[in-house]
Amino acid sequence: MPRSIVAPQPLLRSLLQTRPRAPQQCRRLLSTHPSPPSSRPSPSSRRPTPLSQNCTTNSRPSNGNGHVFEQRRYKAKTVEEARSRYRMGPFSWKAGLLFVATSAVLVWYFEYEKARMQRKRIAEATKGVGRPKVGGAFQLVDQDGKPFLSTDLKGRYSLIYFGFTHCPDICPEELDKMARMYDLVEEQMPGVLAPVFITCDPQRDSPSILKQYLAEFHGRFLGLTGTYDQIKDVCKAYRVYFSTPRDVKPGQDYLVDHSIYFYLMDPEGDFVEALGRQHSPEQAAKVILDHMKDWKGSLGPRQ
Repeated sequence: MPRSIVAPQPLLRSLLQTRPRAPQQCRRLLSTHPSPPSSRPSPSSRRPTPLSQNCTTNSRPSNGNGHVFEQRRYKAKTVEEARSRYRMGPFSWKAGLLFVATSAVLVWYFEYEKARMQRKRIAEATKGVGRPKVGGAFQLVDQDGKPFLSTDLKGRYSLIYFGFTHCPDICPEELDKMARMYDLVEEQMPGVLAPVFITCDPQRDSPSILKQYLAEFHGRFLGLTGTYDQIKDVCKAYRVYFSTPRDVKPGQDYLVDHSIYFYLMDPEGDFVEALGRQHSPEQAAKVILDHMKDWKGSLGPRQ
């Protein structure tokens, strides 16, 4: 029967004693000097460790001279400084100010783009397939008795209003509003808007009467008139309702009903937007200026 091999007890004891143990050291974090041999202090001699010291178990290799190298880290000098840094975290008042400024710029940019896209949709709404076209070619006579074509308005924006000189109240109010709109636009973009007044009453509104009437509101207004059929065709092209009778006896008094809108046309003669009585002169001028700023081509006065 085989005998079990039992190792001598002195040999086992020597093997257990030669197992390396990690010396415990109490040292400062930023110190590179070797620490004295550890000794277990008595309970009566223990004191609270300062904030800049730390007692750890040293298991890192040294450089051969007993020096232990450690990574330098920020350590607060006082408890209040440590608490303040913990509360603030990585943010500061400069970071907060930069965040607010960036947010404001982004909000402004998105609002501007939103308004620009809305104006673009309005301008292109009448150019789609199946949409009724507003505006068209015409040939009339201006307040000086000279022929005037619709192509004479190309190259700049035009603001067209339909009315008549015998209007008791609506037309004078709207022409005053039109004069204010024109002046506001001229202050920022001079020479790129043509204010046009087309009469709905050609029987009584001759070129000389138009010239005298419009001079009371603004010296830059352009008045247009023509025959009954010419005015009827222009009103039909611009979708303007009017109720002027065809055969009027000389000296006969009558009133004319008509649509009350300002028609904004672009430099190519296409309809852009209709401005109604709900727009104040300042609001209408802003709408006109915004469309002008969105225009990609050149703008200039009629040659």
